[in-house]
Amino acid sequence: MDHTILLTAPYIIPVFERYRYLFDQAGIEVIVEDVEERLDEKALLKYAGKIDGTVCGDDKYSKAVLEEFAPRLKVISKWGTGIDSIDKEAAKALGIGVYNTLKAFTDPVADSVLEYILVFARQGPEMNRRMKEGKWDKLLTRALYECTLGVVGVGNIGKAVLRRAKAFGMTLLGNDIVEIDQDFFSEVKVEMTSLENLISRSDFISLNCDLNSTSLHLINREMLSYFKSGSILINTSRGPVVDEAALIEALQSGVLAGAALDVFEEEPLPQNSPLLKMENVMLAPHNANSSPAAWEHVHLNTIRNVFIGLGVDFQLDKSA
Repeated sequence: MDHTILLTAPYIIPVFERYRYLFDQAGIEVIVEDVEERLDEKALLKYAGKIDGTVCGDDKYSKAVLEEFAPRLKVISKWGTGIDSIDKEAAKALGIGVYNTLKAFTDPVADSVLEYILVFARQGPEMNRRMKEGKWDKLLTRALYECTLGVVGVGNIGKAVLRRAKAFGMTLLGNDIVEIDQDFFSEVKVEMTSLENLISRSDFISLNCDLNSTSLHLINREMLSYFKSGSILINTSRGPVVDEAALIEALQSGVLAGAALDVFEEEPLPQNSPLLKMENVMLAPHNANSSPAAWEHVHLNTIRNVFIGLGVDFQLDKSA
């Protein structure tokens, strides 16, 4: 074999045999690691100096790890969009290419945000539960046109969330550290404002920003103090955007009425987390990206990217 790569992307591993022929015909040996969610630095280091490329999930490719993998490692192909687990500056300095798939999950994640908004506003699951317990309780619910949605991070997913919310007649607020194009304002009629003002006015706050130095613990104890009574926090971005300990305190004290969380500071979520016992919290296992069509696109693009990084022709046999 001409090259060796490490495969640790949990979404590809179960279906890898469908794509093995691509690597065989290109002379690429694939080491498939048994991964539940991601590999930490210690687990990665046993492959240092042994691979030319990697197809990874949210594995911790820190500067220290990358220095051990260089100079042999030439490419990191990340399954999905977020590359916050990779030290990009260190990779660049070491000549390691970093690839991802942009706009990979815009629609399924935006759909998930609207799902959470509707569940909290209309309380369908709660009424269903009570009915099956023999209770005829008429709960006070809200129509979405009565509600204000604040979106933190008006990128591709944030825009998709706002477009969906507009169709329901919600009042729309946005916050971002980069300038948003005027055409989008004209289309959706979103008011851009400060984070504090957005939080204090919104019934639902959706976090759709990247994880970086400016967004780490963006929602902390101080910011949680601005939340209006009865508001709901939705996080489908990255777990560390929220100070989880502060969030738990806010939920327990009633400062925050509820939360919908697809991502967490530690994944998988530890079984002793208080979040698992809170009735006002909806939880999902980092699964807002779920979509067969989107996953297939990302599978192929992630494989194509590792081939590009190795300088190998990508020959897709569509009949296979």
